[in-house]
Amino acid sequence: MSTSSIEPGTIDTDTLRRWLADGDELAVLDIRPSEVVGYASPLFATNLPAARVTAEIDRFVPRPVVRTVLVDAGDGTAEALAAELAAAGRTGVHVLEGGIPAWTAAGIDLPTFDIPGQDFSLGIRDERDTPVVTAAELRTLKDRGADVVVIDTRTVPEFTAGHVPGAVGVPGAELLLRFADVVPSPDTHVVVSCAGLPRAIIGAQTLIDAGVPNKVSYLHDGTKAWKQENLELETGATALYGPVDAAARAGAAQRVRTISTGDDFPRIDIETANAWAADPERTTYLLDVRTPEEFEQGHLPGSINAEGGQLLGVSYRTIAVRGARVVLIDDMTAARASVVAHWLQRRGFEIAVLLHDFA
Repeated sequence: MSTSSIEPGTIDTDTLRRWLADGDELAVLDIRPSEVVGYASPLFATNLPAARVTAEIDRFVPRPVVRTVLVDAGDGTAEALAAELAAAGRTGVHVLEGGIPAWTAAGIDLPTFDIPGQDFSLGIRDERDTPVVTAAELRTLKDRGADVVVIDTRTVPEFTAGHVPGAVGVPGAELLLRFADVVPSPDTHVVVSCAGLPRAIIGAQTLIDAGVPNKVSYLHDGTKAWKQENLELETGATALYGPVDAAARAGAAQRVRTISTGDDFPRIDIETANAWAADPERTTYLLDVRTPEEFEQGHLPGSINAEGGQLLGVSYRTIAVRGARVVLIDDMTAARASVVAHWLQRRGFEIAVLLHDFA
């Protein structure tokens, strides 16, 4: 999927639609302010506000020749920015004429940069018939003193802001690695929660695919539904995942083997990863899917931290180049990389795994 340099210019929605479907590398950046974009751009493209583009574009679009489309609010912001990037040597920068207003006015059936996490997770739910409980049902279980644990699969800051009372914060990619420590009994009913649906469904189905012996369900509409039942959320870092002991790591290794049955991802070494990253013909992301704390303690040069749970739900926030290679970096247990790879390849990403003994 090599990308030849293209003269900067303005394109219309029909051209962008063709580019989205042609299979060559393409970056689409929604440059509106984050507070305007909200959870996701209508294009499900990477939101990189205009004020940050020049400083951060190398992280999101490493190769300057990649076709890069800037999408603004139709206010002309993109034109000046495109000229600045072109002057800095980025030869493939284009502007979407009319910006987001033109794209949305063209119709909702236009293709987008990525599969919306909600649509993907609902497809998984319907395909696998993932078990579900409602907020009212969960409240009844808790009132009866049932052996039930709620696992919240969002990031730690999201968990801290508000979660179902008594829940344990375990970001989605950490589920297999931390499961034995959080749920020591096979008789415990595990309810997976997030703010709505995507990460809860994927989290529950991850545990089911990994063969945990427990009954597993997802909480329909997560904390949103809990509040709609006029129930109070708990705030603060009340119960978070802790260090992984040897038994939990051994259990995770077994679950990795189970969930990876049928998956086939190349295992590469550091030399290969570095060669790919330096390849002038392809874009390669080196994504460390461990926790931010682990990444800070030590990581491979050239890699960036991309929490695995976030990649599962909002991959477009990190992977800006469509058609790029994605190398998932993890420790030797491979619990995080295996979960992320298991789901991302179903979204069309070209995945490889790099395991490293960070200890």
